[in-house]
Amino acid sequence: MSDQDLGDVAHFLWESGTLKTARRTGWWMAGVRDPESVAEHAWRTSLIASVIATLEGADAARAAHLAVWHDSQETRTGDVNHLGKKYAEPADSTAVTADQTAGMPDVLRKAVRAVVAEYEAKETPEAVCARDADKLECMLQGLEYLDQGYTSARRWVDNSRARIVTKSGRRLADELLAQTPLDWLRAAMGETTD
Repeated sequence: MSDQDLGDVAHFLWESGTLKTARRTGWWMAGVRDPESVAEHAWRTSLIASVIATLEGADAARAAHLAVWHDSQETRTGDVNHLGKKYAEPADSTAVTADQTAGMPDVLRKAVRAVVAEYEAKETPEAVCARDADKLECMLQGLEYLDQGYTSARRWVDNSRARIVTKSGRRLADELLAQTPLDWLRAAMGETTD
């Protein structure tokens, strides 16, 4: 493989960096002035996917890998929230991925397309875990925004919780609902709660 063969891969790496500044637009409707980026969401979703998959007996690395790529198409489509989807058909993630990977080396092109197709098909245990992680991350972010005073985030918390299907995902959601965002810090500091 020559250096020229990786030109389109390098382009994609630049392109993927735009997700660090692309905001999750649904949070604006909850009044959040500076919502999380798509990249921030994808990172924690990947971490959560590995946790849920491990607890569910699925392949944690595969679930995390699926979650890494689950919103990668938003470099081209932007983050279209649910209200926006009412007025425009959502882009086909596999078609966007096909465009993004068209000039990549065959081995990489096939691997990335397979990952996105698996996530979108919702059939493997790893895809189910990654999709649950997406919902759980949204719920968790909503709880953080609620704690910051964005009371309209309750809708995202409730809707996300209702869409989680795995036993481990539901149990984690219930545990998160029973905590506050800084309970982890108090526990790490050895403080007791009354």
